[in-house]
Amino acid sequence: MTQENKHVWYASYGSNLWEERFLCYIRGGQPEGAAKSYPGCTDKTLPMDKEEIYICSEMYFAKSSRNWENGGVAFIKTNFDEQQKTLGRMYLITKEQFLDVIKQETDFKGELMIDFDRAISDGSLVFKEGSWYGNIIFLGNQYDHPIFTFTHKDNISPTTKPSNKYLRTIVKGIHETYDHLNTAEIVDYLISKQGVADNYSREDLEKLIESENQLQK
Repeated sequence: MTQENKHVWYASYGSNLWEERFLCYIRGGQPEGAAKSYPGCTDKTLPMDKEEIYICSEMYFAKSSRNWENGGVAFIKTNFDEQQKTLGRMYLITKEQFLDVIKQETDFKGELMIDFDRAISDGSLVFKEGSWYGNIIFLGNQYDHPIFTFTHKDNISPTTKPSNKYLRTIVKGIHETYDHLNTAEIVDYLISKQGVADNYSREDLEKLIESENQLQK
């Protein structure tokens, strides 16, 4: 990356699909539905742009997050497949903001240094061993800016049921980013994911999505 290219795309696929939730990482604050408050970035400038992105990797739910009622949270697998389409949303922010977002996501203490060029050339870079989201993935470029996301360095097993609040947050983000999708299509998307498939019925998801739809009216 050149020094002039100071902006990167951060590609989200879980709760940060919902812009209001993601902006707590930028401005600081406690997201609706979450138990944790965030300090925000040093530079609290809002993202320059935002766009949808389809990530060619399977999303699944694992671990147990105290922030989300001890339910599973979203990860993507480290093996990529053109047949897989995870609904994502990317935000154009500065490299420094991206580092601040990562520090908040991973509870990283101290100064975080990441070799972005190596992450691009290798396709990924593990920057914090043992962290849930300590693996940066390079997804390509958009408008001459690199796209990065983060996930676990391994494909985690077993998978875990996500809480209703966590799924609601993802649904809010899907509504914002993919407003052409109807309830049935969102159900099809979510129920195909490990962690959801064995723990929620189609009826459960329909009720969750429809109740969220009513709140948005």
